[in-house]
Amino acid sequence: VWDAAEPLVQSAIDGFNVCIFAYGQTGSGKTYTMLGEPQNPGITSRSVRKLFKSKEEIEASSKGATSVHISVELLEIYNEQVRDLLGASSTERANLQVNANEAVGNVMVSASSEEEVAQILSLAQSRRCVKATKSNAASSRGHLLFTIHFQVENNNGKGVNRYGKLHVVDLAGSERINKSGAQGSLLKEAQHINKSLSTLSNVIEKLQTKQSHIPYRESKLTNLLQNSLGGDSKTAAIICCSPLSVHFNESLCSLRFAEKVNRVELKAGHNFSC
Repeated sequence: VWDAAEPLVQSAIDGFNVCIFAYGQTGSGKTYTMLGEPQNPGITSRSVRKLFKSKEEIEASSKGATSVHISVELLEIYNEQVRDLLGASSTERANLQVNANEAVGNVMVSASSEEEVAQILSLAQSRRCVKATKSNAASSRGHLLFTIHFQVENNNGKGVNRYGKLHVVDLAGSERINKSGAQGSLLKEAQHINKSLSTLSNVIEKLQTKQSHIPYRESKLTNLLQNSLGGDSKTAAIICCSPLSVHFNESLCSLRFAEKVNRVELKAGHNFSC
């Protein structure tokens, strides 16, 4: 999986908007794929490692002429509300507005090392909404958006050389209500999750058929990811499927989504000038 994702991380270093997201039913391994564990790091940790290694190489090769700045932000889309997982208080974290495809007023942290990012991720993970359902004992009830900004700046006063953005997205899993047994707040969460995933699928379909209008604003998820799903961006979808025969229909739906994503062609081009 990392062999497929690594070139996209390089594209963010080169100045592209990039999105890597994990898609699939609840309990299919999306969070493990993206976050992993200490002995087997996921896409997120491996991406952070590559970005900091590139930062060291760029600054060393420039002999002080160039500086690289890395900053991160972590958002959760829960019940179609945008929450800042790095906010100092629950009030500051709740229901952020979205303007021009960006969350308004959220915390962006400048990071100087892999270890610092790992601590930030750990804090954000502890604040995610995770509950047990019949389908998954630790079901993420919202989408996690981990965004890394990679900015290369000249130290001679000429400003920014290039700027890339990487979204690593752990999507909440689609779920069938009759299997998950969702009721009450779980049911409401499942409905919001399924609706936003349906909107993502619709956006992908419109991109694939080259429609003039793409309905990004129908969901907070696609609204925030707009600049990394279309235009000259680069996107990778990691499809997670359960090996159990009882989940055959859900796996088939995920594979059909993958087929749809694979047919999308984005416009080639750079979004920076040297």
